[in-house]
Amino acid sequence: MSPQSAAPSLPSWATWWQRPFPNANTLLLPGRQPALIDSGFVGHAAETAAWARSQAGDVALVLNTHWHSDHVGGNALLQARGAAIAAGTPEAEAISRRDPGCCAAEYLDQPVAPYTVDIPLDDGQVLRLGDTDWEVVRTPGHTPGHLALWQPEERLLVVGDALSDYDVGWVNLALDGLDAAAMALASLKRMADLAPRVILPSHGPMPADPAAAFAGALRRAQRLVDDPDGAVWYGARRIFAFALMIREGIPADEVEPYLHARTWLTDAARLLDLASEALATELVTTMLGSGAVVLRKGRLLAAADHTPVAAETLRVPYPRAWPSVGPR
Repeated sequence: MSPQSAAPSLPSWATWWQRPFPNANTLLLPGRQPALIDSGFVGHAAETAAWARSQAGDVALVLNTHWHSDHVGGNALLQARGAAIAAGTPEAEAISRRDPGCCAAEYLDQPVAPYTVDIPLDDGQVLRLGDTDWEVVRTPGHTPGHLALWQPEERLLVVGDALSDYDVGWVNLALDGLDAAAMALASLKRMADLAPRVILPSHGPMPADPAAAFAGALRRAQRLVDDPDGAVWYGARRIFAFALMIREGIPADEVEPYLHARTWLTDAARLLDLASEALATELVTTMLGSGAVVLRKGRLLAAADHTPVAAETLRVPYPRAWPSVGPR
């Protein structure tokens, strides 16, 4: 393997767990105050907690790059076992007031178990994670509260869903405004300027060449700015594929009724100036045609590698039914 393609190396005090969907990758920082960055999907919360404990003992802090279901699913269990939760201030405030839109859980139909945020995070804040200091870098775009984490001595950059070796995060133009794609692009430029030695993305492997990964991500992000309709389609494909993953597919004759009931699809259809029914049909047809979804034994399934989810683990309340947060 050439030096250019060699896998990046992490210091001994960082433990990386690359996980298939529907989980986000997890970074564990053992030490006097063991910290976990992102906690996976609710259906695998017990697995996340057991792994972290086997590696570092009791987790003192869970820090979320953002509040989507694949990043916060272990929060409730780990918090019940004594961990504090840290998140970007906009998301922390919404969770504290139990905003029905928390985590976009109901909007995306992606379950999240109730949790609270103990430590709101602002841009430039320095945190002790494990035995090392990390700087919070606000990187809105994929969500308004999305953040990255920068470790300057080792030049490690946790980027959340902002980019991966093969992709950039989808943007929600309906919920977050038409400038969400431009914000995501600006966030990528800010992160690229840090010139990290190692990029730690939420999905897929650590890129072998960080500069090349940023160059590719900037091109993709610019396309989302230049083509808002393409950005809407991109998000719809990602959301629908995730829905299929966490349910081990949906019966073929129930797929379009399922889609018709989704607010995210209604919003996407409005932005594309299509009828919801027409968008649902086209979404299924194009994803079958591309191989992103497959029809097998009467069920439509996501083709991407993913870990099965037990159906009973999805039975958690939407945020509008979460218990209120008392004084802290």
